[in-house]
Amino acid sequence: MTAAFASALLIPLVFVAPSAAQSSAAKPPKMELTVDSIMRGPLLVGYPPSSLRWSGDSQRLYFDWRKPGEEESSTYVVGRGGGAPRKLSEVDAKKAPAAGGRWDTARRRLLVGDGGDIVIFDGATGMRRQLTRTTGSEGNPRWARNDTHVTYVSGGNLFIMAVDGSGPLVAQLTDVSQRRSEPRLSDSQKFIKDEEQKLIAYTKQQADQKKKQEEKARKDKPPVFEISAQQSAVDLMLSPDETHVFIVVSERPAAGAKSTIVPNYVTDSGYVEDIPARTNVGDTQDRRLLAVLNLQTGKSVWADGSFAPPVDETDAANAAAPVPVAGKEAVKDTMKESAAETPRPGRKADRDIRWSMHAVSDDGKLVVAGARSADNKDRWFVTLDPVTGKTRVIDTLHDEAWVREAGSGGSGVEFLADNRRVWFLSERDGWMHVYTLDVSADNAKPKQITAGKWEVTAAEVARDRKKFYVTSTENHPGERHLYTVSTEGGARTRVTKMTGSNEATVSPDESVLGIVHSYSTRPPEVFLMANQPGAEAQRVTTTPTDEWRTFNWIDPKVITYKARDGVDVYARVFTPEMIGARRDPTRPAVVFVHGAGYLQNAPKYWSTYFREYMFHNLLAQRGYVVLDVDYRASSGYGRDWRTAIYRHMGGKDLEDVVAGATYLAAKENVDPRRIGVYGGSYGGFITLMAMFTTPDVFAAGAALRPVTDWAHYNHGYTSNILNIPQKDAEAYRKSSPIYFAGGLKGALLILHGMVDTNVHFQDSVRLAQRLIELRKENWELAAYPVENHGFTEATSWADEYKRILKLFEQNLRIGSSGHRSIGSSGPPASGSSR
Repeated sequence: MTAAFASALLIPLVFVAPSAAQSSAAKPPKMELTVDSIMRGPLLVGYPPSSLRWSGDSQRLYFDWRKPGEEESSTYVVGRGGGAPRKLSEVDAKKAPAAGGRWDTARRRLLVGDGGDIVIFDGATGMRRQLTRTTGSEGNPRWARNDTHVTYVSGGNLFIMAVDGSGPLVAQLTDVSQRRSEPRLSDSQKFIKDEEQKLIAYTKQQADQKKKQEEKARKDKPPVFEISAQQSAVDLMLSPDETHVFIVVSERPAAGAKSTIVPNYVTDSGYVEDIPARTNVGDTQDRRLLAVLNLQTGKSVWADGSFAPPVDETDAANAAAPVPVAGKEAVKDTMKESAAETPRPGRKADRDIRWSMHAVSDDGKLVVAGARSADNKDRWFVTLDPVTGKTRVIDTLHDEAWVREAGSGGSGVEFLADNRRVWFLSERDGWMHVYTLDVSADNAKPKQITAGKWEVTAAEVARDRKKFYVTSTENHPGERHLYTVSTEGGARTRVTKMTGSNEATVSPDESVLGIVHSYSTRPPEVFLMANQPGAEAQRVTTTPTDEWRTFNWIDPKVITYKARDGVDVYARVFTPEMIGARRDPTRPAVVFVHGAGYLQNAPKYWSTYFREYMFHNLLAQRGYVVLDVDYRASSGYGRDWRTAIYRHMGGKDLEDVVAGATYLAAKENVDPRRIGVYGGSYGGFITLMAMFTTPDVFAAGAALRPVTDWAHYNHGYTSNILNIPQKDAEAYRKSSPIYFAGGLKGALLILHGMVDTNVHFQDSVRLAQRLIELRKENWELAAYPVENHGFTEATSWADEYKRILKLFEQNLRIGSSGHRSIGSSGPPASGSSR
């Protein structure tokens, strides 16, 4: 390699699609394992079915699917008894229930927002009724008045519409408007005005008459809720008794944040065009407030946020100190009531918090709202008095790293049938589980419904609200199964049995399941299954092409090995023997590092990294051993695992990757001098940290669309893990590869899309300049002019992976001199199949 600023602006590498004759032949074309072939991506493995939803009478299952050979996704339907799915015409597809939306109490009609309009679907007849059709935008529809009316938000106001023909068709309930500023009088002007009304009776009469007229006019119009120029109403909800409207208000910062710009070089205009992108971490962020407007009196109150104590400056100063990771010690569960005698409005709280929309009991007597601190280290559930805005804290959760919460609805809670208990998901014991809480009782404690060293990944309450449908990792971290459990707790009943991932959609009558199932070697498919434990499931779809199914793909072995600190790291292993090949005599290996967010890539189900999965088959066929690592912070392994990267990305997570290299040398007889590493996004970041900070471990690395400096990434993700750069500069410096570029020894390939609006191309450009200034030579940068963060063009994918393959071939086996031993990088690895 050279130090040249190489780009991917070469002759495009295209694939040849099968001819019509081939497609119609009885025998499908044989799958050839080449980069060009596998980088066709979904055109080869198929597009997974999605958006499963049932008809209201539970007789039909609808889903979206792009069948092999089709040019776009369509809506399909299959009867509850199974059989071949039927593709719906565009006209019929509009009559099918939409994905998402809200069912009425009878589960007959589905209310949805559809392209800025409001639509009702009759689940039994399949009829579609258009409620609005305007050039404006109507959204957030909700049922009202015993399902005879619908409320929706338009233009920042709340409207109500009759759907059964009774009453006025549409009525506006609120008048949310920017605060009018009255002309400010000087002391002299105010004195003259006051004296004039005292001296001249006519002027006082005129002023009183004007006031009466304004009050009369207000009686005939919706009550006014005034907001500032920096504020906007993003959601409004009517209370069951129609006395109050709850309003979520977004407030932009007074000092404007600076948005980044991504240049787009390849455009139809022929000119460079700017793409407005995001702000960087630590820049000013908007606030989320909660207000309540009384429709009868016109008065409004802000939800009281005084329960959130101000951040202790000593604690803030200690943010640079290492935080021990220990679930039960770090996750604190405290119950308290607000001690403030004079409540401060939410917008004036001592601490910046973000409110969510409330949840309300069916009888309208209890209102529960959720709030989170801006630094995401605290979450509160509070009861809210809509008359005064006063709040009472009923549950708190604190995490020294950051709180991960998942729950039902915008508030994170949902009421059960008794109208006094709510349920929610929480990591309070170190694992994500289901809890219930009696909101009506003073000092009540959350009751844990599920428990164990495994995670609940999804949950919903049954129609009768007496049991939960829970999807979890109880059987294995790399599997997802559906269970049922009573809302009172107790034993769980496992429903699904197919190894892999099972994402179930329960029919309205709860007798049948629509399941998207996948396995390590089988992409997602739709199955139908009786809602009975262990029932047989019937496959409905066949997603991959005939060509793809002719190949004997590797079923990778899921193993564990010990990290430096003794914890078990889960990983998947691909070996040449698994594909009927021989190991290369030079004994090379590659470690793959998946991206972040909250992801996993050592499961027993189909990976979203399906191109990489096929690439690993290709490497194994060429004699490589490949390891997919679920490093620290991967999903499915609990709170301690998730937060182990707090204040140091490239710390424990990188140690897990390095331990993987040690495992390969010790257990797979790999030459420790011939191990490569690669990955995209967070995986690209880890690759850079590996090549810069553990240069004797990996002989070559390919970093795809990598973060090189976390101070240049977004706020929502980064601030949770590293705090903000102006307050925790040390965390950013020890976590950003650009500070360690001087450690590069092995061969490095950087690949990045130039219109990446997530991890900006600027990240790789800045690193390139740093490497140039450091006089590093053994690196290259490939630029992809039309690609965003997730590549879309098959030619770009093919070019990218041909370069990666070339990097490994030249540096890990053919004619390569190898690398120094990694024996000193950590303790001897030990592993076992799981």
